Parts: sequence; C-alpha cells; structure tokens
Amino acid sequence: MRQQLSNFKADFFKALAHPLRISILDALRTGEFTVNEISRQFSIEPANASQQLAVLRNKGIVVARKEGSSVYYSVGDPSLFKLLDAAREIFNNHLIGVRGMLEEIRLEQTQTPKRR
Repeated sequence: MRQQLSNFKADFFKALAHPLRISILDALRTGEFTVNEISRQFSIEPANASQQLAVLRNKGIVVARKEGSSVYYSVGDPSLFKLLDAAREIFNNHLIGVRGMLEEIRLEQTQTPKRR
C-alpha cells in the first residue's frame, strides 16, 4: 500500500513537471478557460494546449465542463494552489540562498589580490 501511494504521488508530480502545465495551472487560478483561450494566452497551438490539459486531466488535476461546443477547463481541487504557492516559496528561498552564495563569492574575488 505504501508503494502504491508513493507511485501515485510520483505520477502526480510528473504531471506537474512541465513549465507550460505550471503556467496553465497558474492561469486557471482566475477561473476556467477553453483550449483556444489557453492557446491564445500562451501563444501556442491549440493541439499543444490540448495535449498539456490532457496530461493534467488524466491525473485528475484539472476537470472539464462541456457547454455547447466548448469545453471549459478548471482546477479540480483548489488545494492545488497551496501546493503551487509552497513550491514557489521553496524556489524563492532557494534563490535567496544562491544569491547569498554568489555575493560571498563576489566579495571574495574583490578582496583577493590578483596575481601576475
């Protein structure tokens, strides 16, 4: 059972592991969109938007609602945005740490006399 849960989590995170899918999910914070709206917003082909949405839909991350001839996509569980926010915070903290290291390196380089 534990292995199944780990596999489920890994598959879930694999579905998130694409920059365009992350961007689409961030856009869906404001509400639902059709494939054509997403393709226009990100300047991509509708087939590409549809493919990325299919990956998210297959993992239950987004849901689809049909209205007439249009299909509207939205996030299935708004808790996903907490996860994306946590990931952004972790990324920002990482960047702060890297920035600090780069500043230390720069200071060391300016303080070390150059040899000739």
